[in-house]
Amino acid sequence: MSLFASLFPIVCWLGYNYGVALVERHRPSLSVIMSLQRRRWVANATRRESPMDAILSGNLMQAVSLLASTSVLIVLAIFAAIGQVAGLVDTLSAFGIGTHYTVGAMQVHLLVLLSIFVMSFFSFTLSLRQFNHFCIMLGAITHETPATEEEIDAIAMLNSLAAKNFNNGIRAYYFAVPAVAWFVSDWLAIVITVTMLTFIVHREFFSSAHRIAASVAVIASRREQQDRAK
Repeated sequence: MSLFASLFPIVCWLGYNYGVALVERHRPSLSVIMSLQRRRWVANATRRESPMDAILSGNLMQAVSLLASTSVLIVLAIFAAIGQVAGLVDTLSAFGIGTHYTVGAMQVHLLVLLSIFVMSFFSFTLSLRQFNHFCIMLGAITHETPATEEEIDAIAMLNSLAAKNFNNGIRAYYFAVPAVAWFVSDWLAIVITVTMLTFIVHREFFSSAHRIAASVAVIASRREQQDRAK
């Protein structure tokens, strides 16, 4: 049970990343809806000369950079804990929380935690690089001639890809919560993993933010159709 509880959060995290694409074929997620808004952003940016787009891009990159740096610090902390596994087991036992793990089980779980945050670090750094490329491509657009639909689609797709990797890194933090709960109880880790998975699915497909974003997307689509009709 200890091994299953250790691996369950990371399995659910990876399973969600692959399974959400199947669900999106029938119901668009919040990320898909926001991708439409990202395309609108790029399309509007090609028609205006304003520092607002640079400011928005900078804010996105700062958030990604902060979380990437945080992941590095957590990875270093886990490495330090791996070197003191026996002491960590004794400390947990001294707390009297009712769970007594072996040194081997503790080592496996710390490696799982390490894997989660290493993958989150790579997700954030990849996202940061893609946002950087997005800024370059957005800045390379000339306002003397209208941008083609292909250019807009390509730049918006790069922005959406960066956001996808950013969200993947964020989900690593979500599923790290039940991994931390494992130190208290393996059953608690399983329960929190299921709860966290339910929370993420609700946020992506059934939340108020999803409904609002979908409504805005519909309104924007109707407005564009009216503009084309004119």
